[in-house]
Amino acid sequence: MPATPRNAVSGVLLAAGAGTRLGLGPKALLPFRDRSLAEVLADTLHDGGCAEVVVVVGAEADKVAALPGLSSCRVVRNPHWADGMAGSFRAGLEAAAPGNDALLALVDQPGLGAEIVSRLIARHRPGRVTAAAYPDLSGTLRRGHPLIIDAALREQVAASAAGDAGARHFLKAHPGLVDLVDCGDLSDGGDVDTKADLHLLG
Repeated sequence: MPATPRNAVSGVLLAAGAGTRLGLGPKALLPFRDRSLAEVLADTLHDGGCAEVVVVVGAEADKVAALPGLSSCRVVRNPHWADGMAGSFRAGLEAAAPGNDALLALVDQPGLGAEIVSRLIARHRPGRVTAAAYPDLSGTLRRGHPLIIDAALREQVAASAAGDAGARHFLKAHPGLVDLVDCGDLSDGGDVDTKADLHLLG
């Protein structure tokens, strides 16, 4: 029996926030590996197997959009970025190529590597959501980012986004559709949220 053909995957990098808690401007512009965090992570999505990369910008949009490393990406502006992540989440899903699965990644996770992206793409099953997971101190796997939203679910997931919640409401309502993929051997899933987390950029 022939294998089910895979959809192409659009990488969606959510990079619209102002980084208020961090207090150093938008996280997308944080220096990382001699470039910016947004540029490095956009390349990571490409290198991991995404057919295209959509970058959603908001705070200091002109400066982020002008980053040379994003020239091969589709940059989408969310003028309502300050209202919460949901608007950026919907904008990214809507901008992704029709018929593609969508891999959602956050710009504040410097530990995201191409191996995580490729592992999620390889493990994804049609009609489902595939999420990176990382063990907590007790060894229990906890859902994190990135996550792949199947093409067939994109519209429904986008409609469920509200406030600061992207896919969270949908995932809680449909736990049986979510496959966790252990990525703890590649990263701890940490994000840069406060100045105490800046060591993750080292």
